[in-house]
Amino acid sequence: VNMQTENNSNTPVQVERDQGVGLVRLNRAQQLNALNLEMRQAIATAFLALSGDPAIRVIVVTGGEKVFAAGADLRLLVDKSSQEVAELNLPSYWHPVASCEKPVIAAVNGYCLGAGSELMQMCDIVVADTSARIGQPEAKVGIMPGAGGTQRLARTVGKPIASLMLMCGEALTGERAYQLGLVSELAEGGQALNRALELARKVTFMPPRAMHAIKRALRQGSDLPLQEALQLEQDEFQQLFDTTDQAEGMTAFLEKRKPTFTGN
Repeated sequence: VNMQTENNSNTPVQVERDQGVGLVRLNRAQQLNALNLEMRQAIATAFLALSGDPAIRVIVVTGGEKVFAAGADLRLLVDKSSQEVAELNLPSYWHPVASCEKPVIAAVNGYCLGAGSELMQMCDIVVADTSARIGQPEAKVGIMPGAGGTQRLARTVGKPIASLMLMCGEALTGERAYQLGLVSELAEGGQALNRALELARKVTFMPPRAMHAIKRALRQGSDLPLQEALQLEQDEFQQLFDTTDQAEGMTAFLEKRKPTFTGN
């Protein structure tokens, strides 16, 4: 895939765009992509830019070949009081990722720990390779996750596995994470990004409004009682019948041709 790189090699995050796919590449390999404030800000900025770019249909986030992200940069936190941590307002940096309307795909190799694992869990689809090691070892440094690492994890893999990871600091292999449903697809060693980009390309041919509606239904519905969630789904389903993409999709199917979706 021939991506256009928009920044130089020492920026903490590189953003690349190619035919509807935006790629966010974490780029502090020397520090194992540890998430300091500069890195967090760069991720937020990249997501805001790609979210606001109408040409981008899907976002892929990845780290390096040996590490996705090994967690928070502890130098940022080691001497802080609870009030000082509150003033850092760490959730604000994650908001552009967690609330992104567009589909987001994570490509994970190697270490994916702490805040790195939380970032992965904010994504919609996760492709990991066999080298992946996914964990929430925050307790080992005297704290606990603070960006979804207890809540999203328990909702995905259940309390027994989440407790094992959180209380014992046990990391999951890519294969185990795949078996447990924390990872969407397991790729061969070194192939996570290629596979994530293949899946992203599929998304670029999908109708954007349906993608947004599916994402909203999944995000909001999972915490609602079933009857309310089904009503939410019904509303989203019906609204898509006011889109030209619905007419195009169904007409193309009946005419045995490929649809061309415009996002209208």
